[in-house]
Amino acid sequence: MPSPAYPFDARPLVEPVDPAAARAFTHQLQMGGRLPSGFTGSTVVGIVVMAIAVVMFASVFLTVAFSVVDAGAGGFGMLVGLAPLLIVGVVVAVVAVAFVAGTRASAQRMYRLDRFARANGMSYEPRLDSPGLPGMIFGVGDARQSTDLVRGDRPRFVEFANYRYTTGSGKNRTTHTWGYVAVRLDAPLPHIVLDATGNNGLFGSNLPATFDKDQRLGLEGDFDRYFSLSCPEGYEPDALYLFTPDIMARFIDNAAALDVEIVDDWLFLYSKRDFSTLDPATWAWLFSVVGALLDKFAQWARWRDDRLRAQAAAMTNAPAPADAVAAASAGSEASAVPFVAPLDPLRPPPGVAPQGRRLRRGVPWVSILLIGGVALFWILSQTGVLGLFFR
Repeated sequence: MPSPAYPFDARPLVEPVDPAAARAFTHQLQMGGRLPSGFTGSTVVGIVVMAIAVVMFASVFLTVAFSVVDAGAGGFGMLVGLAPLLIVGVVVAVVAVAFVAGTRASAQRMYRLDRFARANGMSYEPRLDSPGLPGMIFGVGDARQSTDLVRGDRPRFVEFANYRYTTGSGKNRTTHTWGYVAVRLDAPLPHIVLDATGNNGLFGSNLPATFDKDQRLGLEGDFDRYFSLSCPEGYEPDALYLFTPDIMARFIDNAAALDVEIVDDWLFLYSKRDFSTLDPATWAWLFSVVGALLDKFAQWARWRDDRLRAQAAAMTNAPAPADAVAAASAGSEASAVPFVAPLDPLRPPPGVAPQGRRLRRGVPWVSILLIGGVALFWILSQTGVLGLFFR
């Protein structure tokens, strides 16, 4: 998020763009290795396949045209015979214009987003393959890619981006679209998921992961009307410490339409739509959401996992390894053992015990029963059993 020295400025998203400047910016990205060239292997293959199809199409219709002319169709026959060739030419021209227009629009989009990022004290990256983030959406499927990343590091690191991944294969291959905001926290926290109830579908959560229902935690007030909170078993008091009434109010007022995940030292906001767009209203909303939460994250930095106190004490009281003792004895003018500040026995170190780092996954029984019901109906209809009940 930009600091107060960088007020929100959406003008670069809508101001006129010099096409030459946009092309130069795209060329700069490609030369710097930040964007693949437009003429990749798949692009060349597509152009070749289209050219072959056009040639074959034209050849067939020209053959038919000459046959019509030879049969004595006269001038009208010649006109009918050449019409397909004219159609092919129009199709090729339309495809070429669409390709050029799409390339120009893509260049202007990246140029606008880069100028927008700079105007707000941030930076822009056109794409990032397989982002190494710990959120639940980043470990599903294949062909994972973040696009149009807008990043800032004041007062803390924040990344806005669009995200794609695919699941299945062949005819069942599906591309999943997400927008996300990634915020770096001051310290690792327990794995907590806030599943927004307002964006759930007919069969429940729209999230790509299902968690054990025994980890659900009900909170006071109206919070449960907007979010379903899951935390690791035994970490209920910690979740209550993190989600105080004022923080719950911030999430309800600003992020009720978003799914939230806290994992390791990251907070993620998810939605099944693009976030990094040329729409000023979308950016104003996202900036307001993050801005409303930022000043509350300082409270979370003070959280410590009491389960680590015993581990820290055990490490402090453990005998030194034999090689370390030998090294200390062999020191001459200065000690060979560096000074290590003693651990505070009353305050555990930052971190999360293993049992709190990840939620237990659950079984999506609703989806399984739905798929099973459809499969059973198909089997019964194919075997004719259903006919016994509908005579």
